[in-house]
Amino acid sequence: MRVIVDGVPVDIPENATVLDAVRAFGRYLPTLCYDARLPPRGSCRTCLVRAGSRIVAACTTPAAEGIAVQLDDPTAHQAASGAVELMVSELPARALEIPAERSELVRACAHFGIAASSFSGAEHDRGVDHSHPYVKLDRDLCIACGRCVAMCAEVQGTFALELTGRGFDTVVAPGDGGAWVSSPCVGCGGCVDSCPTSALSEPGLLDLRPVTATTTTTCGYCGVGCTLDVHVRDDTIAAITPTHGAPVNRGHACIKGRFAHAFTRAEDRLTTPLVRHNGQLVESTWAEALGLVARRLTDIRDQHGPDAIAMISSARATNEENYLAQKFIRTIIGTNSIDNCSRLCHAPSAAGLTASFGLAGGTNPLDDLDHTDCILLAGANPTEAHPVVGARIKQRVLAGARLVVIDPRRTELAALADVHLQAAPGSNVAVFNGLAHLLIEEDHLDHAFLDHRTTGFDDLATLLADYPPETVAAIADVRTADLVAAARLFGRAQHPAIVYGLGVTEHAHGTDGVRTLANLAILRGAVGTTGCCGILPLRGQNNVQGASDMGALPDVLPGYQHIAAPAIRARFERAWGRPVPEHRGLRIPQMFDAAISGDLRALYVIGEDIAQSDPNSGHVRAALDACEFVVCHDMFRSRTAEHADVVFPAASFLEKDGTFVNFDRRFQRVRPALAPPGQASDDFKVLQQVAQAMGAGLGCPTPAAALAECASLTPVFAGLSHQRLEAEGSLHWPCPASDRPGEAVLYLDRFATPDGKAALAARPYLPPGEQPGADFPFLLITGRRLVHYNTGSMTRRTANLELLPAETLEIHPSDAARLDIPGGTDVIITSRWGQTTLTAHPTTDVAPGQVFAAFHFPTASVNELTSPHTDTATDCPEYKVTAVHIQPVVRGS
Repeated sequence: MRVIVDGVPVDIPENATVLDAVRAFGRYLPTLCYDARLPPRGSCRTCLVRAGSRIVAACTTPAAEGIAVQLDDPTAHQAASGAVELMVSELPARALEIPAERSELVRACAHFGIAASSFSGAEHDRGVDHSHPYVKLDRDLCIACGRCVAMCAEVQGTFALELTGRGFDTVVAPGDGGAWVSSPCVGCGGCVDSCPTSALSEPGLLDLRPVTATTTTTCGYCGVGCTLDVHVRDDTIAAITPTHGAPVNRGHACIKGRFAHAFTRAEDRLTTPLVRHNGQLVESTWAEALGLVARRLTDIRDQHGPDAIAMISSARATNEENYLAQKFIRTIIGTNSIDNCSRLCHAPSAAGLTASFGLAGGTNPLDDLDHTDCILLAGANPTEAHPVVGARIKQRVLAGARLVVIDPRRTELAALADVHLQAAPGSNVAVFNGLAHLLIEEDHLDHAFLDHRTTGFDDLATLLADYPPETVAAIADVRTADLVAAARLFGRAQHPAIVYGLGVTEHAHGTDGVRTLANLAILRGAVGTTGCCGILPLRGQNNVQGASDMGALPDVLPGYQHIAAPAIRARFERAWGRPVPEHRGLRIPQMFDAAISGDLRALYVIGEDIAQSDPNSGHVRAALDACEFVVCHDMFRSRTAEHADVVFPAASFLEKDGTFVNFDRRFQRVRPALAPPGQASDDFKVLQQVAQAMGAGLGCPTPAAALAECASLTPVFAGLSHQRLEAEGSLHWPCPASDRPGEAVLYLDRFATPDGKAALAARPYLPPGEQPGADFPFLLITGRRLVHYNTGSMTRRTANLELLPAETLEIHPSDAARLDIPGGTDVIITSRWGQTTLTAHPTTDVAPGQVFAAFHFPTASVNELTSPHTDTATDCPEYKVTAVHIQPVVRGS
């Protein structure tokens, strides 16, 4: 529609407000209670304008066709100015000393020409609350606008804040009435980011000196792919804020991406190469380190063959770095033995989704959750592991969407769910088959979709006859009524969505879990159809999708093009000018076995602390020690680095140029906000230098050139480039041409399978690799905590450590009482594979007979316990089911 602003026609969308029209016109209008991420409130009265014959608050007034808006109406201006001046009268003078870029109030005062208030307000001294390491409250600057409370409730969904007091004494406070640090606050920073006066601030912004540079980049923590603005002062990060209007996070963030950045200047950051001399790692020069790596890799390759060398690439590296890594190992070493940590998490997703639908990624963008009326959340705890997605799910549930959670733990979202199937670890396939049985039995099927766009229904229906709810309830230890209720909620939904995580994939039958979960979407016609919400696999690390997309896998080239296909190899060989080996290389677990057997002589590890993160850690250490030569890139002296012969000091994601791919297949730019410290370097440059030292070249002088080369060889990425991403923002793959948009929603025309149809999978339930018994009566489940990430190498070097300084073992109170283990007692946990010690934390979040722990702390060596059992199709480890024995530590008198 068209409105008239100060005599000028302005076109705006339907359902827009007068404020939208003013902003489209390009004029500034103060809005102290307004945040575009929240519903408008109209309480501050600072955005008053004349619209037609009335004085209105622009933020809450719908625009109408042809309405005339006057911005400089004297009556409106005087009223709005008076409202701001009244606010200022109750604030200390320092409220107007804050830099204008950090205070909407200061900008509003400048707009109205307010230098000091003519009102004689009372002097307040309400004090500060600096108890939280990140969120800093100055109560005397609070104008009680309510934005922070709304951000916490309506965007984050935590409800940790409220306004207390009366009149001018009203101020924000944690909802539990205590110190901020002890409140339910999850540290997302939404309140700080929304505060218009800096009453809520953070450590780097309490320093009023100006920020000197701001860089927009993509977060390097989990796989959500949040867009962040990195603000730098004196070559140090002053603050990181979520980018407003960004496509994935929509101006929201979590405690890791928002605040956990101090690791970039940690005292123990590696700044020079390390080389092992006389058994000790000592600082070295780049020339010595590169020369040694080139000489040893060349010697091992020439004496024992290229397959005596293997590389583990990194989900923390950019797409361009992963592309260069697989090109290096294939063309300069001459082997396909490259893998990445998707082997340890979502390899079953790639295999299962490819078999069901044709491509190794989720089917829909995150934004489609906005339309769902029922979410089936399986094996994922996104409020801790993917907090921005967790918040989006909470928003949908609060808006009325139904929620079914399948998880052995009682997570935050499980507590909100309509149905929580607290299924026994390892029973996923049985549960998914049981739900499918009920969908067929009660005819919650899309028959037209099944008839025309799928295969395998008859075989599946035959198998599912063996999975009535009573049978599944016995296998999974859930109530029959809950299975029926869950199936009906999912079956009757108009737009059901499936979101899943590592609780589905990290099992001995993880690929079967993905296939049988995909069956549910296929039966409902909830994938590849208009208005569907599809299947979203929550990727763990920031670029675990991209590392695989770029071909850092032993059996495929970039874009999942099979290494065994002669025509595909020939295309790459022509471009690279070198032969590409045709036989499949080693997967990560096979690399360790080959090292111990003596077949693998050298291991090159980029950005992964495999000695801490991989299962059965004792076996991993033995493999590292068995290798003649080990190279790693890392920011710190990790457990893996302690076994290395050469350690290259690596750059962090905040110091890199390139792209990441997030969990919904979205390419996004990564830009350096800082220079790496000392002589540290990004992985891209290190690989180039190693190749040059070996007398060869990799081409691709820049990350942009690397992505361009990859796109030229990979049909699904053909339309991607740095130039296009700079101009258009993020792009989904497949993106087959530069004049075509990426495909956010897959399979609307046909599936990418050979016959163009979605394949239903008849997969029987098989028991997990580990079973409890008399000697090991408990089942250990592993996972993540909110404030830490992966091996903790970054978050443990930030103030996040104050919020969670150590790992604990969650155990049911009945089990703790039976074993005489009070809370806070140290316990020894023993499995068939190893032993570690943790502090017991009794909680009903776990079921009797089960325990839970995360692996973020080297001192809590949880992966000493996890088994070598792997998914039969992909070798993904079974992290989620380990039989253990628990006993209290006996202290000496």
